[in-house]
Amino acid sequence: MRYIIIGAGAVGGAIGGRLAEAGHEVALVARGAHYEALRTHGLRLMTSEGTRTHRLPTVDGPAALGELRPDDVLVLAVKTQDSEAALEAWGPAPVAGGGTAAERLPLVCAQNGVESPRIALRRFLRVYGVCVWLPATLVEPGAVSAAGALLTGILHLGRHPHGTDETARRIAADLEKAHFEAPVVPDVARWQYAKLLGNLANAIEAVSGVLTSEEGLALFARVRAEGEAVLTAADIAYTGEEEQRKARGNKIRFEPFDGSERGGGSSWQSLDRGTGTIEADYLNGEIVLLGRLHGVPTPLNELLQRLANTFARERRAAGSLPVAELVRLADEAVAFVQEERAPRP
Repeated sequence: MRYIIIGAGAVGGAIGGRLAEAGHEVALVARGAHYEALRTHGLRLMTSEGTRTHRLPTVDGPAALGELRPDDVLVLAVKTQDSEAALEAWGPAPVAGGGTAAERLPLVCAQNGVESPRIALRRFLRVYGVCVWLPATLVEPGAVSAAGALLTGILHLGRHPHGTDETARRIAADLEKAHFEAPVVPDVARWQYAKLLGNLANAIEAVSGVLTSEEGLALFARVRAEGEAVLTAADIAYTGEEEQRKARGNKIRFEPFDGSERGGGSSWQSLDRGTGTIEADYLNGEIVLLGRLHGVPTPLNELLQRLANTFARERRAAGSLPVAELVRLADEAVAFVQEERAPRP
């Protein structure tokens, strides 16, 4: 199978580079300065084993690849806010022998959140969800750091909305030859919702920096509790922390190559690169949506969604809001909701 990585940034670049190292045919899809760097200099992938440069076919859309092949696998690794545009471009792409990518090819959503597989299923017949545990950073155009050791990442994989099949098992086998663990599970959404709860911290990191202070960690605990209450009200199952710990074990250790502390996650990186967009609508915003549907107040996630979007839109510096100020705003948001819901005399 040939793997076409739609969005060869941090996660997509790490998956694509590792698959290429394992001998698989890989094509990268990127845009802007990253596309130019990949085309000119190749993908520079930094892992615990060293730095390697992969000269891989790189395109900015399906037309540049020409007719797709029946054995192609599309790996969607853009941020969720970019999924619709990517699916609109790739869905109608013709496949050799007839039909389109949406009709004939598997689409693997290797992204944060739970929305992209739902968006994809409107267009693509065969959609696979992935719960992505993969510490990776787009360091600069053309360069990706994947600092996980012993494994590069753990990628739970399954059909969306549920089930498994032979294609999922073949993809998992390829990933497991490429420094990943890839359990094939019939309930991948359960793992994705658990990861969503962890990703509620992304907006805190983005606006106030990496979570190291007691204040920041205490705020995250409150934000997560809000998310758990919403999932319970919506009767949505998710894997518990003990099950997740058993799955991860000590299989992934963060080992920075220069001895530095770990940087921010995907949302922090979006602000740091000044992209102008951020994934908060599909992380904290997912909790907000479910809360409104099921009558559960979500003032903390609403605040984080709003702040993250404002920081992205105004291109404010990542981590520039002091944690103490964020906690003050959070307390105000909760107090306002409590006052609004209090019985009137």
